[in-house]
Amino acid sequence: MKSGQNRKDIHPGLQVDIVLKQDQRTGKTTRGIVKDILTNSPTHPHGIKVRLQDGQVGRVKTIIE
Repeated sequence: MKSGQNRKDIHPGLQVDIVLKQDQRTGKTTRGIVKDILTNSPTHPHGIKVRLQDGQVGRVKTIIE
């Protein structure tokens, strides 16, 4: 499993685990399919920010292969 820190590894349609803003303290992850990539920089230390198909927004923790 890859971490979600590199933008080049993430594309729409990919299944990922994200951490929602309200779950940052607990580290609870939410699984979903990427709809949009919201981070413009090539890397981010806390994970690339994405919007899932159901509309939830968070930072990618792991990419599900």
